Amino acid sequence: MALPNEIVLRPRFKFDMDISHENLLDLFESKKKSQSEFIISRVDDHVFIKFPKHSQHFWSPQLHLEINESDKNKSIVYGLFGPNPTVWTMFMFLHFVVAGLFIAFGIWAYTNATLGNSYALQLGMTLMMVAFWFVLYFAGRLGRAKGKPEMEALFKFMRKTILSE
Repeated sequence: MALPNEIVLRPRFKFDMDISHENLLDLFESKKKSQSEFIISRVDDHVFIKFPKHSQHFWSPQLHLEINESDKNKSIVYGLFGPNPTVWTMFMFLHFVVAGLFIAFGIWAYTNATLGNSYALQLGMTLMMVAFWFVLYFAGRLGRAKGKPEMEALFKFMRKTILSE
């Protein structure tokens, strides 16, 4: 699976299958019991595939599949790779904090400039938030690159499971 070099930290894919969605979901249910390389959990039409705790590192990805029925014997599979939800929540929280501080320091700098006071500190802090945002972005890219072999293993397992039908 080729990952594009775009600004995408959580790659997605979609494809059609000539199998009913219940049969596809049953394939994952049966694989859950017959292998121990991955942890498979299912909630309604959603299947989550991830590595066991002992094989995970901070950037370990998981694969979220949504299997929808398109016709009686056809289905659409939507896939999303992403980090552990806890890691993703922390990552997004840090982005929002940086964005909030950027806005706050920008307003403070503008207010001081309007009042004729010195605003060098506030402007410096505003620019520092931009630098922090770049650090967060590149940390996410680094994490995606570190998790790429695991993403490929998850994708390969998913394809093997679906094509074993």
